[in-house]
Amino acid sequence: MQIAIDGPAGAGKSTIAKKIAAAYQMTYLDTGAMYRCIAHCVLNQMGDRFDNAADIVKIARGTVIRFEGNQVFCNDKDVTWEIRTPLVSRHTSDVARIKEVRDLLVAQQREYAKDHGVVMDGRDIGSVVLPEADLKFFLDADVLERAQRRKKELDEKGNGKALEEIKNEIENRDSNDKNRLEGPLVQVADAIVIDTTGKSIEEVYEEMKIHIDEACR
Repeated sequence: MQIAIDGPAGAGKSTIAKKIAAAYQMTYLDTGAMYRCIAHCVLNQMGDRFDNAADIVKIARGTVIRFEGNQVFCNDKDVTWEIRTPLVSRHTSDVARIKEVRDLLVAQQREYAKDHGVVMDGRDIGSVVLPEADLKFFLDADVLERAQRRKKELDEKGNGKALEEIKNEIENRDSNDKNRLEGPLVQVADAIVIDTTGKSIEEVYEEMKIHIDEACR
């Protein structure tokens, strides 16, 4: 089975995807982490310069990404936490909008899905990566709530940041994701739409579980 989960930043996609994968003994493939890895490598090799697409593509081609459980490895280094910094988050859409980078990572994602039952989350899973997925979900939430969720995560890691600044960053990310030419954030016609505003992870999971169990019959 292939399950695609799309939606904007902070809608709860990754948390839900991991929970579904564990419950149904499927593999969770964090596609967003793959783009974060490329952004992380660019920052390490080129600094805060994302204006040269050719150099970014070169870095992407030389980057090996693998997953072990909840850990993310980039060129054999555990970068699970390093790729979640605000700086990496800010620049992830800068690499995700480059066609050659997307083509490279999408090919890897599709290849993996050929031989595994997968749950994938991202911006264009149902529209581009797995257009024939058995189930497609689109999770959304009010931007303020998404910012509050992100602030809580950062506070727990000791990266205190003003709520308004986080909200602005999320709104900018939303704009970049929706308006990029390659693999923009879209809600496909056959997606099951769930608004996660005001809902717990368990409530969203139970709502999605109804559709998954029906598809498994």
